[in-house]
Amino acid sequence: MLFLSNSEHGMKARVKWLDHMSFVGESGSGHSVVMDGAPEAGGRNLGVRPMEMLLLGLGGCASFDVVMILQKSRQVISDCEVLLTAERASTDPKVFTRIHLHFIVKGHNLALEKVERAVKLSAEKYCSASMMLGKTAEITHEFEVIEA
Repeated sequence: MLFLSNSEHGMKARVKWLDHMSFVGESGSGHSVVMDGAPEAGGRNLGVRPMEMLLLGLGGCASFDVVMILQKSRQVISDCEVLLTAERASTDPKVFTRIHLHFIVKGHNLALEKVERAVKLSAEKYCSASMMLGKTAEITHEFEVIEA
């Protein structure tokens, strides 16, 4: 596991083939995830697809930012969910061309302008995944606030 230790400015990961089109990914923080291909690509549908992992990473990164920003601005949030939809190029490499994030934030007396600010700051300043994926995809954001 020494190889996989993350440092302050870097990350390491390992992906190991299991069988068929199944792989296990191990992160430098000590977590594992199974990835598999679609049945039409020789997979057995035992795990998420690698491109789905990228989309999940974007959602996790953006949600982390939104929750942290709202907490720092003393908003009483009880839930944060983001629904992501993505379109991919029709030819190889089938990169993401459009991604939309729809945040659903629940809380008590949430200030709309603070939720809007948190989503905007994540999108434009803090979310590393968004900055990288934004090089090939048009990324849009919207949010709704629900009183808890």
